[in-house]
Amino acid sequence: MSQHDLAAPLIRIAEALERLAPPAPPAPDFAVAEAFVWRASGGVFQPVARVNRTPLELLTGVDRQRDILFGNTSRFAQGFPANNALLWGARGMGKSSLVKSVHGALAGERRLKLVEIHREDIEALPDLLGVLARAPFRFIVFCDDLSFDGPETSYKALKTALEGGVEGRPENVIFYATSNRRHLMPRDMMENERASAIDPGEVIEEKVSLSDRFGLWIGFYNCSQDDYLAMIFGYVAHYGLSAPPETIRAEALEWSITRGARSGRVAWQYICDLAGRLGKTL
Repeated sequence: MSQHDLAAPLIRIAEALERLAPPAPPAPDFAVAEAFVWRASGGVFQPVARVNRTPLELLTGVDRQRDILFGNTSRFAQGFPANNALLWGARGMGKSSLVKSVHGALAGERRLKLVEIHREDIEALPDLLGVLARAPFRFIVFCDDLSFDGPETSYKALKTALEGGVEGRPENVIFYATSNRRHLMPRDMMENERASAIDPGEVIEEKVSLSDRFGLWIGFYNCSQDDYLAMIFGYVAHYGLSAPPETIRAEALEWSITRGARSGRVAWQYICDLAGRLGKTL
């Protein structure tokens, strides 16, 4: 039997398998929106028609954090070197709001896009970066509330994608993440693994080196009463909410006491309640 006779059936099988295979997803059109949510299961970029963001000037009590992230993002948007950023710390203090607001302030100046990746899709981050590297835009890849628990190893994919791979991070991509944890992993998990390891030092070094991939660590802390009230009255002025200042102050403080916290999130929740009672839209 000739080589041609042997090859012909294999060619037919390959052609049949190609016909049965699902079609490749269409190339994403990043010109249709300024922000996208990436669905790893289908390799789909879902455009976001209206980003849920707060105007940058309304983010009160995080001036230093705002200036650091804005400067880093502005340099990146202009094509200059910039760092991956980890925004960590107190809940409700505007970590994710700051990322979206900074992007909103800069998106119109340059071809800067925001792509959100969900925590559970982190293992597929290298695939996402491969697609973005070929696009004529600059991208902030954003993961909100990033952390790792238990025996999972997906953090290794994140380490490699950020800096450690042969190709490295594409020059048109930067990675921003928010977390309540500075090292992205709970202390008890790190201690348990260290206690059971042959070389405990290597275990801790591997975990901590994940955070080291972020050139910027931007900490967020619980706000003071003055900062909390400044947030409240900033929103009141911006949205034209009409009520006696002493009433707003007393209600806002009571609102924070009943929730056991003072934060940007709590301030916004009070503003939503106040606007609803006044019959105003936000």
